[in-house]
Amino acid sequence: MAFMPTAATAANNAGDAPRGHFAFLAMTSLFFIWGFVTALNDILIPHLKAAFDLSYTQAMLVQLCFFGAYFLLSPLAGRLIERIGFLGGILTGLVTLATGCLLFYPAAELATYPLFLTALFVLAGGITLLQVSANPYVAALGPAHTAASRLSLAQAVNSLGHTLAPLFGAALIFAAASAGAKAVQLPYLLLAGFCLVVTVIFARLKLPTLQVESEATITASATDSAKHATTQRLPLHFYGAVAAIFLYVGAEVSIGSFLINYLALPELGALSEQTASQWVSYYWGGAMLGRFAGAVITRYINALLVLAVYAVVAIALLLLTMSQTGMLAAVAVIAIGFFNSIMFPTIFTHGIAGLGALTSRGSGLLCQAIVGGALIPLLQGVAADTVGVQQSFIVPLLAYIYIAGYALWHWRQSRQ
Repeated sequence: MAFMPTAATAANNAGDAPRGHFAFLAMTSLFFIWGFVTALNDILIPHLKAAFDLSYTQAMLVQLCFFGAYFLLSPLAGRLIERIGFLGGILTGLVTLATGCLLFYPAAELATYPLFLTALFVLAGGITLLQVSANPYVAALGPAHTAASRLSLAQAVNSLGHTLAPLFGAALIFAAASAGAKAVQLPYLLLAGFCLVVTVIFARLKLPTLQVESEATITASATDSAKHATTQRLPLHFYGAVAAIFLYVGAEVSIGSFLINYLALPELGALSEQTASQWVSYYWGGAMLGRFAGAVITRYINALLVLAVYAVVAIALLLLTMSQTGMLAAVAVIAIGFFNSIMFPTIFTHGIAGLGALTSRGSGLLCQAIVGGALIPLLQGVAADTVGVQQSFIVPLLAYIYIAGYALWHWRQSRQ
């Protein structure tokens, strides 16, 4: 089956604006869930680092397994969704996510780091299905020229999950740190139960569906043509967007992964883990505020220009983070969250623009590029073990340099 996630399709199937608005609200709840679960990694990393006496590189295996699932499973997720539909993908993703959360209980009981990594991989597999289903769905729920704005708003809700998760983790994990690895059992059991409840709710909802073409209506030659277009006719900007998503996600995740250990440095104030967790919330909270603002700004200013400006500001803030100490360095690194805000939706919508029938596959490839969240933190972990945590921020800085160049190039192209 082939899915055509276009604005016209969503409008036709939705039937009316209220139904489309309801569908958008339902989808944003998924953005909240995977944002919440993803941000818990920022709490999990320093906790497991202490519990298992890990190096920074070893601790970053958490992100390698978590975001590595995107790279390995996104193509499979795209094909699965072509068979079972976007709603089927959402339900399967939620159940898989709940299963991964449940695996944390035996991992903690046995105090086995590899089993924790396995649980994270399964959990991330569920989130991959949700991402591949929900991102193109939200992009299709309205006019193409406001798709970036809709995704910015959905990502703002995603950032709300990111903002609340560190507080949740600090209260239930760091507060029970004396229990060692077992401190994670209760919070992840609660998450599993919540995901299962949401699964039941979504199974009972009547959401508008995107256009589905029956295999009987697709000739062999048309299928061959689509495959040929996938390998030969994808526009150049798509490949640039894949690289930009890779580096953006890697930089954002890497910064969040190191915040607690960074803020615990003596020159940064030697904050406790629980206090530092509040600062992590400020980092993701800045992204949330930036996405609400970005949903408005990108309606009036070219989204690629906004992306370029935000990337340049992120570079400047990282330079301050690496060269200064005390409150200035701490505030600089936290402020980057605000300027991360519109990067994913802008790059994503620009990447899938004009792909037509290949939008579903393009979405899968862009989600696959989220593997940057696995590899960039690992590189920063190696740098931190070699030159120290503060100077290791050179790794995300290089990523933002590419994003600034990507945005400026394509903004100039769009003006010609």
